[in-house]
Parts: sequence; structure tokens; C-alpha cells
Amino acid sequence: MRLAPLIVALLVPSAALSAQAAPVVPAQGPMKLYPAGTLQWVPASAAMPKGIQMAVLEGDPTKPGMFTMRLKFPAGTRVGPHFHSQTEHATVVYGALRLGMGEKFDSAKTERLTTGSFGYWVAGTRHYAFFEAETVLQLHGQGPWTITYVNPKDDPRNQKP
Repeated sequence: MRLAPLIVALLVPSAALSAQAAPVVPAQGPMKLYPAGTLQWVPASAAMPKGIQMAVLEGDPTKPGMFTMRLKFPAGTRVGPHFHSQTEHATVVYGALRLGMGEKFDSAKTERLTTGSFGYWVAGTRHYAFFEAETVLQLHGQGPWTITYVNPKDDPRNQKP
């Protein structure tokens, strides 16, 4: 019992000193809240298969810096093997993501990630996805967010209308 006051006496001054020495970082902007049902969905970039919608929550995924966005995938959407230039962090907000690793699409080799699941894969990791039902993924990380398809024929930007 006698040690507790001594420990507090030793730690409080060093904590105060640490707090004084830490640089003050000003807020980067006002707080933003997104109550359920208020997201502004728009068509995803041309790099994504048709029908996918996106809502940017924070930052700009096309520029350097932190970003958070949500992607809404219609049932039956398939995204061919691809990779990103930055580590990708994904949370299944609702629905189910069937995720596979590698350079060839094989639905039998996918893992089913349901609502609440989280995963990340480092830059350059080849992966692919399939969505059995409407699914919303939240992605966050460092921009710019890019997608490069392993097979150029899988890239929607290369498909003729």
C-alpha cells in the first residue's frame, strides 16, 4: 500500500513532462458524422465493374493521404484478380465478400467474409472478389487508392461499350 503513493508521485511529473514535450498538432478539419441513411452514393470509378457505387467518408482516395470510403456491390458482382499500390484495409459493413488470393479467379478457393469481418492485404497482393448478395465494404488507408488488374481484359476501362 505504501508503494502506490510513491509510484503516483514518480509517474505524474514524468507524464506531465511528456505532455509538455509533445508537439501540438492542430485539427485537420471539423468533425464529420454520417448518421445511417445519409451517405451520398455515386457511381464508382471507371476502374470498377459497372453497378458499383461509392461514398467517400474522409479524404480523397485519388490523392496522397488518409481516406475512408464505402463501396456498395450489387449481388453477383465479380472483380477479377487485381492489386493495389498501397495496403488495403477492408471491413464488411453488411453482406458477404468472397475473397480469393492469386492471379486466377477461382470461386472454389475463396474465403467467405460476412458482416463485421475485417482484413488487410499489403500493396501488390494479387486478389479477387465475388459478391453473392448486395454488400457494402468500407475501405481505408493511404491514397492514392489504385487498382491494377492482372489480366487487362478484366479491367472495365479496357472494355468496349
